[in-house]
Amino acid sequence: MDMQMTAWTALYSASRTSAGGRVPSGATARRVFGIAKERLPRLVAFLVTGVALAVLAVASPLLAGQVVNRIVAGDPGGAVIGLALVIAAVAVAEAGLGLLSRWLSSGIGEGLILDLRSRVFDHVQRMPVAFFTRTRTGALVSRLNNDVLGAQRAFSDTLSGVVTNVVTLVLTLVVMLSISWQVTLLALVLLPVFVLPARRIGRRVADLRREAADLDAAMLAQMTERFSAPGATLVKLFGRPAQESGEFRDRASRVRDIGVRSAMVQTVFVTALTLVSALALALVYGLGGRLAVAGSLDAGAVVSLALLLTRLYSPLTALANARLEVMTALVSFERVFEILDLPPLITDKADARPVPDGPVAVEFDDVRFAYPSPEKVSLASLEEVATLDTRGGEPVLHGISFRAEPGQMVALVGSSGAGKSTIASLVPRLYDPDAGAVRLAGADVRDLTAESVRATVGMVTQDGHLFHDTIRANLAFARPGADDTDIWQALRRARLAELVESLPDGLDTVVGERGYRLSGGERQRLTIARLLLARQRVVILDEATAHLDSTSEAAVQEALDEALSGRTAIVIAHRLSTVRAADKILVVEAGRVVEEGTHERLLALSGRYADLYRTQFAQDKAVTVA
Repeated sequence: MDMQMTAWTALYSASRTSAGGRVPSGATARRVFGIAKERLPRLVAFLVTGVALAVLAVASPLLAGQVVNRIVAGDPGGAVIGLALVIAAVAVAEAGLGLLSRWLSSGIGEGLILDLRSRVFDHVQRMPVAFFTRTRTGALVSRLNNDVLGAQRAFSDTLSGVVTNVVTLVLTLVVMLSISWQVTLLALVLLPVFVLPARRIGRRVADLRREAADLDAAMLAQMTERFSAPGATLVKLFGRPAQESGEFRDRASRVRDIGVRSAMVQTVFVTALTLVSALALALVYGLGGRLAVAGSLDAGAVVSLALLLTRLYSPLTALANARLEVMTALVSFERVFEILDLPPLITDKADARPVPDGPVAVEFDDVRFAYPSPEKVSLASLEEVATLDTRGGEPVLHGISFRAEPGQMVALVGSSGAGKSTIASLVPRLYDPDAGAVRLAGADVRDLTAESVRATVGMVTQDGHLFHDTIRANLAFARPGADDTDIWQALRRARLAELVESLPDGLDTVVGERGYRLSGGERQRLTIARLLLARQRVVILDEATAHLDSTSEAAVQEALDEALSGRTAIVIAHRLSTVRAADKILVVEAGRVVEEGTHERLLALSGRYADLYRTQFAQDKAVTVA
């Protein structure tokens, strides 16, 4: 390694180490050791390989010095050739051990990445919906990428680097002192000139990189929001393109300026340290040469000292920054553990059982519920705020009781914010009630397996989500084993088969992000087809036709009639005309059921339902006349 490369290595090591002022706890370190134990055999082999490489790295300068001594002494060429062969063998061994070390390192690092990413991904999937409504998606994805990679470096770089550098440093110092203590002390005197600027400038470069990363994140957030279909539509309708471009260009310009400053700082630093290193070599050659001329030092020893000098600065600088590297890696682990330590609110009991076979009744028994407070479901760092919002935990449902018999349709109506969607979310166990019980086929959902609840309860919301994938993939998401025959049958029942057949790619048509390549009615019917394909025994419709025009609503309503046939259904409806045929209608206000009955009975009561119906009928009549 030449001096310029040593300088670049020193700067890289110093500039990438920043724990942000945070000191991880001892518990974090203990958990990291626990992870290390899982990979102990490979780690030991990795460290042994690193030690062997360090020994060979010191051996090469000594052999080079011996070659010079043999040449100066005029020894027969055979001895020089023999040493050359040994040097070649050392080089081959270094190459082989280097490949082995890299293979072990990558196996440990990539295995750790796989393990941590899988753990975080699986854990996040078990989090409640409230977690996702509060968390910024980009911050969460960053944990799966940047922080996992930062944690991986603790094993693949930092750990091996510390061991290898300690061995290299000790061996190099011992050998250099044994050759000439005077030259060695000279090299150590110049060490602060090399190490201290590396740490100071390294922190400056790290600060510039963090600033650039923040600006890059801001640009990414702007692009993500503006380039999505609804975001782009909003910008076109209300945005100011010139101002949007100006803001983006301003951030991009600042990133450019930071890049130029960072490049110049690094170049000046490396140039200065390369110069210092060259001067140090000159001193070694000067003092060593004088000692050699005086006969107190061999010529080969001078060459060995010069070569060993290049192997002295790099490990010393790396070890000087080792603490910061360890802290940075532990902070990455801590940020990953933060998510893993956030307990999911919905878990299966040890003795959880599946939903009983046969028809399913849905029962609410004095259910009371409050949405979980932020500290139970979120992290300030994931919301990118200083402290979590203290609001939350206020009761939303107050003693809800009703029963939907197998095959019945129960409708929930009432004002916006009355608690209808909250009631619906408790059936598929998106949340658990705080008191009372929600039962499927007579069994409390908290006693049932989550998998069987998902297989039993299907839900269509007013904004049915679709993945940026094909029609086939979006439908098969509900039932992975479904074949094309099943898929086409579901499409026909959802009144969508004719449309899909007319598409050039048929089932392989990509629907776009959130399904925006389809109309609102088509997108909603596709979500209904997905529900039909899943063949669930309980269906929940949460204002599935709320935002559709009359033509699309009619098509979707036909598909819904097909979906509800023979199933227990809970329907949330804003348009009362769609639930007139319901077996039971519940009027929900302020988290309480204030009226219950059929359409005719509720009209006869002349209460809240009658008021809602008359108001809506008058509005519809006014729209029709207009």
